[in-house]
Amino acid sequence: MITINNIFKNNIFKHVLNLTTFINNKKRDYFFKQKLISEKKCFIGSNVVLDSSFQWLISIGNECTITNRTIILAHDASTKKHLGYAKVGKVSIGDKTFIGAGSIILPGTQIGNNVIIGAGSVVTKNIPDNSIAVGNPAIVIGSTSEYMNKHKLKMELRPIYENDWTLESEITEEKKEIMKRELESGIGYII
Repeated sequence: MITINNIFKNNIFKHVLNLTTFINNKKRDYFFKQKLISEKKCFIGSNVVLDSSFQWLISIGNECTITNRTIILAHDASTKKHLGYAKVGKVSIGDKTFIGAGSIILPGTQIGNNVIIGAGSVVTKNIPDNSIAVGNPAIVIGSTSEYMNKHKLKMELRPIYENDWTLESEITEEKKEIMKRELESGIGYII
């Protein structure tokens, strides 16, 4: 017999179960990120999602930078309603790779060593070592070494700023105005 009391108990149980699952996923996510930061010397930005349901399928190399709002997925449920199964696949990110803000890395992809993924990119296929890939879907547009050489030359002509030019170092109002003026005609570089 269905009673209001049984309905109430079932709903409370479902909410408690959902809350417990949420907390466990958050803890697992936190410890996975801490391991990357401490053991692999990675930078993990804010609001980065590392597929908490399949973290064991995600491999991230040493000295990587994964910037804000990046999503790394090892599963894709787009097939679930039609086939009854979701897709799962390994994700591998090589050493010294930079993933730009708001990027999405899909399951079954490998990103090589020394790669730059541009902000907002969607990685749907493998990206080779020493590449720059951008867009949706991400395509290779050049090599990391060419890109770095280009910027080394630009650094000889453009302003370079030290750590005391940031909010964390309590930049002065005077320095803020100087930086604004110097960057009117293009980019600069900060340590």
